[in-house]
Amino acid sequence: MKTTAWGSQGLEASVEGLGAMGMSAFYGGRDDTESAATLNRALDLGVSMIDTAEIYGPFLNERLIGREVGHRRDEFAIATKFASHIEDDGTVGPADGSPAYARKALERSLRNLGMETIDLYYLHRVDPDVPIEETVGAMAEFVAEGKVRYLGLSEAAPETIRRAHATHPITALQTEYSLFERSPEVNGVLDTTRELGIEFVAYSPLGRGVLTGAISSTTDLAEDDWRRNNPRFGDEAMRHNLAVVDKVRALAAAKGVTPGQLALAWVLHQDGVVAIPGTKRRVYLEENVAAVDIELSGEELTALSDAAPVGVTSGERYDEAGMRSVHV
Repeated sequence: MKTTAWGSQGLEASVEGLGAMGMSAFYGGRDDTESAATLNRALDLGVSMIDTAEIYGPFLNERLIGREVGHRRDEFAIATKFASHIEDDGTVGPADGSPAYARKALERSLRNLGMETIDLYYLHRVDPDVPIEETVGAMAEFVAEGKVRYLGLSEAAPETIRRAHATHPITALQTEYSLFERSPEVNGVLDTTRELGIEFVAYSPLGRGVLTGAISSTTDLAEDDWRRNNPRFGDEAMRHNLAVVDKVRALAAAKGVTPGQLALAWVLHQDGVVAIPGTKRRVYLEENVAAVDIELSGEELTALSDAAPVGVTSGERYDEAGMRSVHV
């Protein structure tokens, strides 16, 4: 596994991390035994960034990671996040970027993970009612106290990123990015992270699974999978989006790799970008990790960009409420 500098503040980790969300939330039923095996296999393969958040469960994902790989703490960096106000009983409320809640969330995450320090602590979504300087200022105190090493943001607009970075250096900016979701190339986010030396962390680099070629309709998804209500998975949108997947599939066949591996390799070839594909199964983890070693020529990169140009995807990436929470 290749490693790289995540941003310009000193964090080093694998170019491909592991998104652990689906092990505990949103993508259908849980299998903690297989998830534990997947976490440990990731470390065996050299994956050294595990990404979680307090809302995944809530709390279940952090506890799973702490329980199953906490004894291997020196082998990986842990990233977790806070945003929505979550009561200790798991009740989820609106965004809360107040310093008081940031403190509560941090201390609770440390307990749930069973760790003394969080390597990368993200503001998961920007609270529009709290100045970003106040939230990041509170997070900076955690760094001074040694409870957090580096700070990150998720789904923030360019001006918000700049204001946050001026308050305390930001190491990473996490946003959805894939052949299906290329808006960071045109909305100023990628330009801003590159200019400021902030690592761009691509989540859902497989288009929430569609780019693997394994999903042909919402009937392929579990009844409690949140993608069933995602605009991009509606019948009409899906028909359009699967036509794009067919083009990626053809290019992958010519390369002798899977569509998902080719899609991941494309993301990893973008300047200043790392990826955190999510999975809860070892077989998909191993497929994703193999994508790190795929080399793409300029012609191949162009062919992929032409097959899935900016704006090609049908449907918004979240419902109306979800879209209001991004790029704040």
